[in-house]
Amino acid sequence: MERERLVTYPATSYFELTPDWVCEVLSASTVRRDRTVKSRIYAEAGIPYFWIVDPRQQLLEAFELLEGRWLKIGAWSSDDEVRAAPFGAIAFPLANLWPLDRPLGFGEDPQALYVGDR
Repeated sequence: MERERLVTYPATSYFELTPDWVCEVLSASTVRRDRTVKSRIYAEAGIPYFWIVDPRQQLLEAFELLEGRWLKIGAWSSDDEVRAAPFGAIAFPLANLWPLDRPLGFGEDPQALYVGDR
């Protein structure tokens, strides 16, 4: 959240101010819920940016909320350097998110794989 909108920290253990960005990290048990239910909740709340990180596939997808719908603004794999809204002023190699895992091989089934188990 921008400092202009969140001038002081709340006295409660939660925020009432809508965040500027949300990132979901997928797992086999949450992928369907994260891509459907949660993405709808975030859109209805008016969160302007939504990222989905898939550690099994080693992918990042970025979305921007336009007229109440998610528009994909980019997708990156481990070989890519990421520069994505709302953090477009910085860039980072996506592979930095999983330094100990090798990328999936061609035709390798990602369903049973999690970070660190290869």
